[in-house]
Amino acid sequence: MLVQQQFRGKELILSQKCKTMKKIAALVFFVLTGQLAISQSSGNVNYQNQVRFPDQNIQINSPSTMDTYISVKGLANVKADTYVAIFSLTQVGKTTEEVNGLIDQRISQALITIKEKPNVETFIDMISFVPVYEFETEKKIFSKKSYNEIPKGFELKKNIHIQYKDPNQLNDFIGILSNQEIYDLVRVDYFSSNLENIKKELMSKAKVILQEKQKNYETILGAPFTNVEKGISDGYKIMLPVEMYKSYESFNSSSLNLKKSANVNTADKSITLYYQPITDKEFDFVINSTILEPVIQIMYEVKLLIRKDKKNLEKGNEYFIVTPNGELKNLNLTK
Repeated sequence: MLVQQQFRGKELILSQKCKTMKKIAALVFFVLTGQLAISQSSGNVNYQNQVRFPDQNIQINSPSTMDTYISVKGLANVKADTYVAIFSLTQVGKTTEEVNGLIDQRISQALITIKEKPNVETFIDMISFVPVYEFETEKKIFSKKSYNEIPKGFELKKNIHIQYKDPNQLNDFIGILSNQEIYDLVRVDYFSSNLENIKKELMSKAKVILQEKQKNYETILGAPFTNVEKGISDGYKIMLPVEMYKSYESFNSSSLNLKKSANVNTADKSITLYYQPITDKEFDFVINSTILEPVIQIMYEVKLLIRKDKKNLEKGNEYFIVTPNGELKNLNLTK
C-alpha cells in the first residue's frame, strides 16, 4: 500500500510538471508568433509614426546676466530670381587624345542648343583626369596564378554649370543633355538679388513688434523701462532649398505569421525625396507666408534685455543680530 501511494505521488508530480511545461511552451510560442505578427514595415511618410522633424528654427543666445528679456522672431520666404544647375558627366577612352575628344564633342554639341535659350550662361568645371587599370592573369608552371594591374585607359570627369532665370528651363536642359548621354543632375542652387532688402524689412517689422511687446510688459509690471539698463542682440539665418529635402521609403508591407525557417524575399523599395520648408508656427510674423515652390528662407530674431534696478535689489536683503540682552538689531551693511 505504501509503495502504491508513493507511485501515485510520483504520477501526480509528473502530471503537474507536464502541465507546467505545456504552459511554458504555449507562452513561448505566443511570444514568438506575436513578435512575428507585429513585425511589419511601413515607409510612407503618412505611415511613419516615428517621423521627427529637426529643430531648424533660429536660435539667438540671450544677453548675459539676464533678468527679463523680450524676443521677436520673423520669417521671410523669398522666391529665387537666378538658378544654377550642375550636371556631371564621365568619359573613358584608351588614350588621352581619345578621351578628351569624346567628352569635348558631347559637351559642345549640348551647349550649342543650350546657349540658344534666353538669359543662359554656362561654365565647364574640370573635376578629375585619372588612368584606369585592369587585372592581367599570369600563370606559372610551379606556382599559383598571379594578377597584375596594367593600364587600360583613362577616365575624365567634368561638370557643366548652367545659370538661368526661368525655372521651367531646367526641363529643356535635361532633354538636351540626355541626348548626349548626360543624365547626372548633381544639384540646383537658388539665388536672390533681393536678400538685403528683405533683411531690412524683417528688421523693420521686428522693431515695431518689439516696441509693442515692451509696452505690454510695462503695463503688466506697472513700471516703465525708461531708466533701466538694457541690452540687445539679434541675428539672421538663411536656409537654402538644397538643404531642406527629406527622404523616405514609399511602401507599406503586410504582416504575416511565419515560421523562423520561412524564406522571405523582400522587394527593393523606392526612396522618395520631398521639399520640407521651415514651418511658420513659432514666428511672430511671416513675409510671403504661402509657399508653392522651393524658396530661400530668411529668419531673423532680436532679443531685448531688461535689467532690474540695482537699488531695489540691494534693499531686498536685510540682516539682523540678537544681542546678549535679547534685543534684535538691524545690521546696515550698505555703509
